[in-house]
Amino acid sequence: MSCVSTADLSRYLLIGQVSRRGCLYAGSPRIAAYTLFRSIRQIRGASSHAATLAQVSARAVAATVSPLRKQLKDEARALKASGKKKKNKADNQAVPGWELTVGIEIHAQLNTARKLFSPAATSFNDVPNSHVALFDVAMPGSQPLFQPDTLIPAVRAALALGCAIQPVSRFDRKHYFHWDQPAGYQITQYYEPFARDGRVVLHARDGIAPADGDRVEIGIRQVQLEQDTAKTTAQPGNVHWLDFNRVGLPLVEIITRPQIRHPATAAAFVRKVQMLLGSVDACVSGMEAGGLRADVNVSVRRADEAGTGRLGTRTEIKNLSSFKAVEDAIIAERDRQIAVLEAGGVVEGETRGWSLGSTETRRLRGKEGEADYRYMPDPDLGPVVIGEDLVSHLASSTGVLPDAEVDSLMDTYGLSSKDALSLMLLDDGGRIQYFYNVLGELERGLGLAGASDQRHARLAANWCLHELGKLSDLSSDLCMTRDGECRIPSADLAAILSHLHRQEITARVAKDLLWGVFRGEVSVGGVAQAIDAGSLWFHEISEQDYSRLADAVVQGEDRVMGEFLRFKQGKVKAYPQGKLMFLVGKMMRAGPEQQMDPASAERVLRARIEGVYLPALVAS
Repeated sequence: MSCVSTADLSRYLLIGQVSRRGCLYAGSPRIAAYTLFRSIRQIRGASSHAATLAQVSARAVAATVSPLRKQLKDEARALKASGKKKKNKADNQAVPGWELTVGIEIHAQLNTARKLFSPAATSFNDVPNSHVALFDVAMPGSQPLFQPDTLIPAVRAALALGCAIQPVSRFDRKHYFHWDQPAGYQITQYYEPFARDGRVVLHARDGIAPADGDRVEIGIRQVQLEQDTAKTTAQPGNVHWLDFNRVGLPLVEIITRPQIRHPATAAAFVRKVQMLLGSVDACVSGMEAGGLRADVNVSVRRADEAGTGRLGTRTEIKNLSSFKAVEDAIIAERDRQIAVLEAGGVVEGETRGWSLGSTETRRLRGKEGEADYRYMPDPDLGPVVIGEDLVSHLASSTGVLPDAEVDSLMDTYGLSSKDALSLMLLDDGGRIQYFYNVLGELERGLGLAGASDQRHARLAANWCLHELGKLSDLSSDLCMTRDGECRIPSADLAAILSHLHRQEITARVAKDLLWGVFRGEVSVGGVAQAIDAGSLWFHEISEQDYSRLADAVVQGEDRVMGEFLRFKQGKVKAYPQGKLMFLVGKMMRAGPEQQMDPASAERVLRARIEGVYLPALVAS
């Protein structure tokens, strides 16, 4: 790189002008020079023109982000176009004759108001380069200033992971050069982290591989504080935009022991960690929003080498951004390493990448080691001393952890483990709180507080998961908050479910009302008025009318009735429920619209078949 003239250096330091002839703009790949210019102008107070440029860049950045659902569809299309057949994941957890070993490093953004070493505000959706302090962009003479408040969520996270908090920890410099790290080094805690020796217990309901049984325990070697890098957004023409808002955001890096043996268990572990961090309010957002990223270390060895204690050569796959990517990337890398070894080759220690739509990992660079990073104690930062009184207070105020909450949802409300886990995972904890809000309003409306009957709770869970899920799939976002409120107030959903539970409206009317509230066509608190205005109250037909409809639909269905007869005679073991529901469907179509309940139709039809028609068939 050529020398920078005194004039250029003066303009850069005093008024923030950057020459396009320098290394910040030219070269391959080029970096848009205005990004650093924008950062420094923000430090000194940006002009309105610069603010407009930043807003334009923010809109351009937002336009490049693809929803996860679209990315997964693109991945499926790419796989189909490649002509490769994908194995069922349940059948692809192990390869006979080989043993897989996985270790995981998780980087999670902490829920703090300030950055780790500067008073700049943390920012996730603000105008790019609008929250940047001098130290964030490594301005000469700037010094790190540790923000003690960042310790609170960090310690909560470590306690949720079962770690022992160290009374004294220290910061180190990890040296590497990349455009997203202005200082040329990252401040982390390599030698003396603030937490060690934790564990995470995974159960079958968490989605672990069947070969791991009902329970598996994964050890946490250490949890350390470190600063995040800038956000890079690729643009056409081999140009990259940098957002320095993210530089210096506080992270915890969670490093496991190499104890994971199956890809599905690795994905379940990352999912469980996200749940744990969310339950103690340590993390701002999960993998879906980019607040949590995972690097996986993968190695394989032959099964007969397991007793030697030596692991195979490991490779690291960087920056996996979804649970699916964790499992798919491990499977692909495992298969690649096995193929190399079976061909007589040698697995190289290297860093590899993974993209949605890929069927193979790709080489990024050779694997760096401790010597490459030149770790050294940071001379500008003193030790971090964490008092036992703080640890005790945070431990006593942690609240209910996910496993205990899932058990409570299953035991108290009769939810399935799948529904309980889904409620807890969605919307960074907002969906489970929304469920509790709806349930509380529903119990008050029905007068069921403390009742042992769990049907109303399962009804609320079903609607909070599935019916709300349909809205977010077909329309815009629900705007769910961490306090459990969204575009559909919990009191309005509870009012709809209260009428549905009492059988005062049909399920179809309830769904129409939900859409009406979502679109603003039903005013807040106006569910009952909307039912009155549309004459939507359910007036069910009589038992005799149900019986007449049942008799009518049975006529001409000799083959269907023959299935019930064979069951009655013991020729088939399974009750023909599908045939019964076929006849119920005919009843619902033949009867008066909005005046029939499917459950009542099924009950009457079953009684007529078993009490009238089957005895007649047996007698004949």
